[in-house]
Amino acid sequence: MARTDLNLLVIFDCIMQEQSVSAAARQLAMTQPAVSNAVSRMRHQWRDPLFIKDGRGIRPTPAAERLWARIHQPLEVISSALNEQDFDPASASDTLRIAMTDGTAAFLWPRLRARTEQLAPLLNLHAVPFRGDGMTQLLEADADLVFDYFAGSHRQVHQQRMFHNHFVCVMSASHALAQQPLTEEAFLQAEHLLVSLSGDARGQVDTQLAARGQNRRIAMTVNSFASALMLLPTTQLLCTLPWPVVAATVRSGQLVAKQPPLAIPPVPISMAWHQRNHQRPLQRWLRAQLQEIVDLHPEQFIPPQSFS
Repeated sequence: MARTDLNLLVIFDCIMQEQSVSAAARQLAMTQPAVSNAVSRMRHQWRDPLFIKDGRGIRPTPAAERLWARIHQPLEVISSALNEQDFDPASASDTLRIAMTDGTAAFLWPRLRARTEQLAPLLNLHAVPFRGDGMTQLLEADADLVFDYFAGSHRQVHQQRMFHNHFVCVMSASHALAQQPLTEEAFLQAEHLLVSLSGDARGQVDTQLAARGQNRRIAMTVNSFASALMLLPTTQLLCTLPWPVVAATVRSGQLVAKQPPLAIPPVPISMAWHQRNHQRPLQRWLRAQLQEIVDLHPEQFIPPQSFS
């Protein structure tokens, strides 16, 4: 190991992070044949296959796992030390992609844009649709960060809890139920609007009702939170939505919020990112900005104790 080319360790580390030779080549700005040639040299010098074909991907050998456990952290420390010296958000001109729903973007984007205009004016932030559980988007580098409900776990993915989505029932101020208690019977008899990002006309509430042998009428569905907020004030539809999505519209008086007549567990919302981005200064800076925005606006995430 004393004569090992240190570049091989960098390439090895990247392959272990990406679990793909082609993805590692893209990250390292190398050709795939060049990375494959480096793998051949690793196998010869370290006397182990290191990576075994596994379907369309590769799987590290136990020896590769043991080696990576020893070298990954030191390489991160070195990389971070070198990159931090030159990092200045004011001159950062990268483009970062954040997977989120339009409901989350409605809260985060104006506040984040105000910060980037002042502190990182050359930074491009692109919101991309949150798909599935977000895991594939991170593993395949389709997103640099996921900001949503993130239930999965992977050794290459970090996550940080941001807040909980508490659910409320909202309706137009002119809705027949707006000035009276929302009972379970009234809830079940109402015509409901469902926000379905997947297109499935069934949500968490319906699953819970089905377990109790009950159901409700989904009179309409939309595929974005913005569409729901535009539709509700002019209809007699009832919709169960996360408080952060509706807080501003309720405070403006366009909608009335009520406590749901059935217990709906709050959903944890997290930031999640791949190991490849863990120590990158710009992305660390961005995560810190997002955390600070959430910390400064607790009222956005906790619904009032009583509703009208």
